[in-house]
Amino acid sequence: MAISRRDVFKLSGIAVASSALNASANVVNAKPTKNTNPTTDYNAPLAPTKKPRVVIVGGGWSGLSIAKYTKIFAPNADVILVEQRHEFISCPLSNLWLVDKVKLEYLTHDYLQAARENKYTYFHATAVDLDKKNQILKTSNGNIKYDYLVFAPGIDYDYSRWTKDIAFENRLRQEYPAGFIPGSEHMTLKNKVLNFKGGNFILTVPGGNYRCLPAPYERACIIADYFKEKKLDAKVILLDENSTITIKEKGFQSAFDELYADYIQYVPGTTITQIDLDKKIVRTEFDQFEFNDAAFYPHVRGAKILERVGLAKEGKNMLEAHINPLTYEAIDAKNIFITGDSRPMGFSKSGNTSNSEGHFVASLIAQKINKNQKIKWESPTTTCFSAVSIAPEKAIYIYTQYSYDKVSDTFDFADTTSSEDWKKDGIKNASSLYDWADALYADMFNS
Repeated sequence: MAISRRDVFKLSGIAVASSALNASANVVNAKPTKNTNPTTDYNAPLAPTKKPRVVIVGGGWSGLSIAKYTKIFAPNADVILVEQRHEFISCPLSNLWLVDKVKLEYLTHDYLQAARENKYTYFHATAVDLDKKNQILKTSNGNIKYDYLVFAPGIDYDYSRWTKDIAFENRLRQEYPAGFIPGSEHMTLKNKVLNFKGGNFILTVPGGNYRCLPAPYERACIIADYFKEKKLDAKVILLDENSTITIKEKGFQSAFDELYADYIQYVPGTTITQIDLDKKIVRTEFDQFEFNDAAFYPHVRGAKILERVGLAKEGKNMLEAHINPLTYEAIDAKNIFITGDSRPMGFSKSGNTSNSEGHFVASLIAQKINKNQKIKWESPTTTCFSAVSIAPEKAIYIYTQYSYDKVSDTFDFADTTSSEDWKKDGIKNASSLYDWADALYADMFNS
């Protein structure tokens, strides 16, 4: 079974990565013209403005939220969302699309609609460099002068723990993509699942604070359910670098044991030492696993554009944004903010977290524009539903916020509640999953 022709057309043109970048100008010409400033080449085709210009780089869950709510909190601002994709496609709920449980149209949304309804500008371009001194963002479609700049570029993958060979890394990216950056990766993974004939299908869980902690475990359940429904002689081998399931452990472990005992082999505490793509063998510290197909999810890092423009630092597990964790301001530029999955704080790298965080960052920017009293730090909110079965459809759930300890300068979970008994609450949670998605899509794209 293959992806429909319609899905192919829907996905065509979507960039593999979500690190799209571009910004704004106080005075620019409607048509690209040569700029006399020696630090730039030409100006972006944006209308002149005397309003304070806020440029958001990256149209993911954080960037969309910031664009909308900055305009709400500071109506006099000129807000520009810079994004290299032509349309938004959601990573949350994409595991359900892999097995045709939801349609691509449900995950795909219109940047132009969001900009029209919320009175900001969508600018299609990719950010390539930054002149902090002159407050100019350089993009593939011209340079933009900004008053306030937000980077919300998402993640990049870090394959360095597996290989230093760029040719081999490119094989991993192309032949066995992780499927955690929206677009072609998901398209490839869906074809792999729907056309799988049997044998071992390897998935991996990276260490560190990777994007969407429960998603690899949910994906294992969804794919196993599909193999089970098709009565395939197949097994999902889930190689987890972590010593145990990182989130919703009780719910996922019981699903592995009770629903997919013959279809999921969960291997925690696994460090991969070699991946032989020709012989199709994964070697670990203690074992080796043959595979017929796979999706290799490596460690993640902040988007590479941050390193390129001097806004990244080496963190505990990844290269990440160099910011004040309470204000999201770049350490050496108080008018630049960095949000979403590239941030260094240990918050969940999830859609809901980034969206709620975006509301707060928008209020910080508006406070600067409106010259209001300083706003107190607000915790982002992580609300996360994970499907554990498709027929019947059941899910588990967790909600948490975060607390900040001034003495240790660290964040921790606070006010956490969960519903992991899929036998009792699974059907209700599955219904709530769609209510959650509908509400979040409306929050980002509707007025």
